[in-house]
Amino acid sequence: MKVINKVLVLVFIFSILISPQVVGQEESDEEFEPAYVVITKMHWSSDESVDFSDWKQTEEEYFDKVTSKNDLILHSGVYRHYLTPDSSEILFITVYDSWSDFEDALNINAELIEEGWPDEEVRAAFFEKQSNYYEDIHSEEMLSTLPFNKKIVTDSDGPLLIYVRKNKVGKGGGGYGEYFDNVIMKNKYIKGYFTMKHFFGTDSNDAYEMGVYENLADIESAFDENQRLSEAHWTDEEERKVFFKELSKVFKGHGDFIYKTVPELAK
Repeated sequence: MKVINKVLVLVFIFSILISPQVVGQEESDEEFEPAYVVITKMHWSSDESVDFSDWKQTEEEYFDKVTSKNDLILHSGVYRHYLTPDSSEILFITVYDSWSDFEDALNINAELIEEGWPDEEVRAAFFEKQSNYYEDIHSEEMLSTLPFNKKIVTDSDGPLLIYVRKNKVGKGGGGYGEYFDNVIMKNKYIKGYFTMKHFFGTDSNDAYEMGVYENLADIESAFDENQRLSEAHWTDEEERKVFFKELSKVFKGHGDFIYKTVPELAK
């Protein structure tokens, strides 16, 4: 079934040595241990006969019986289209501490599914209903986290916006760590920030930056705040130009996507 594939699919995790060249990572005495992120992109069903009114209730049932009880899943979330090229897409993201945890989590999911729906016919009916919300087509990526992360701090209890920059890794460049520490970390509009790189997927040059915001206006304000913080840290204009010229080499282009979280399905 499509949803079981979504949950149990062995698609993309990431436990690989982090390459310092990816985002200009500086040397560190403390060894960084990446986490493993699995992103499954699903698409809403185009079948007009499908009733989506109980979609969230159905996904909450799965979340309560499986995802929330699996201790090897560190974090998980569902992210709906907000401003992306494809309004049908919806992301399911899970995070694991290690590759072995990912593999073991699949087995635990299978056990929890049988425990949550012990009657085989009832179980089959549930997953058939769940799978009907989505098209058969889906894609997966495996990513490994990078050591540039800003823990989410917000007073909002509603949906948050995730601004995703899907970058292409450039050649050379540097200074990402300095920029992250003095701009991203200090930007009050950015409530959280996460970076990760390709481990398995269609393009080994992919590198992601994901910023967390409370609303669309804050995304706009964050751009202005980035500029202000940059000028405050690199006060000399010529030195600032030299720094950003080098920083610009870290990536060679990107795509922008904005998703909205579903708080009830977040772990």
